[in-house]
Amino acid sequence: MTVLIVDDEAPARDIIRHYLKEYAEVSLIGEVSNGFDALKIIKDKKPQLIFLDVQMPKLTGFELLELVEQPPLVIFSTAYDQFALRAFEQNAVDYLLKPYSRQRFDAALQKALAKARSGEAPAVNLQALQASAGALTRVAVKDRQQIHVIPLHSIRYIEADGDYVQLHTEKGVFLKEKTMKYFEENFPPQQFIRIHRSFIVNVDMVAKIELYEKESYRVHLKSGEALKASSSGYKALKEAVRW
Repeated sequence: MTVLIVDDEAPARDIIRHYLKEYAEVSLIGEVSNGFDALKIIKDKKPQLIFLDVQMPKLTGFELLELVEQPPLVIFSTAYDQFALRAFEQNAVDYLLKPYSRQRFDAALQKALAKARSGEAPAVNLQALQASAGALTRVAVKDRQQIHVIPLHSIRYIEADGDYVQLHTEKGVFLKEKTMKYFEENFPPQQFIRIHRSFIVNVDMVAKIELYEKESYRVHLKSGEALKASSSGYKALKEAVRW
């Protein structure tokens, strides 16, 4: 079984590499300190298993998995135990809470080997994982060969676009394969308001609201753009901005 280690801490990578030496049936194909390098290796070499840290500065473990088209088996390895329950619920192979013992590592790896032998497909419910982390603070998107990490404060609004959404930002428009409901549930609720079935707006970007026609409103942004708002969306926005 081919394995990739993804962790921004060198001692953590050293421990995993050391433990893996005892397993002749495992081949370590690489170790990286950030999600950007991990994406390239996952795409090129397609490891069957990754040991993945959750909290990393460039891309979190969750953001990395969102950008992988066919995620491999995953064993999370992190010091943040608030993610443990969700990691098990969404069928990650296992969850190693740092610092962990050799026996705990062996148990996790045996689970991965058993899954690989059975041919069981990986199942990573990223929405459940993200829910365990609380409100999002940024969004990672893939634009051709580039990865962009977009802070929430730079997003003007979100627009529905079939199976995707468009993130309208200060640096352009980016497509993300998520639902409007996902962002409505995971963005800070007082900061991003669902004003219409097709729009979620950042309240800091709102310049004014005006009646457009009966039961319909226009939300004008500081950028000059104007968005439709339903009656219920208008009420929610007005309450949020306290006008």
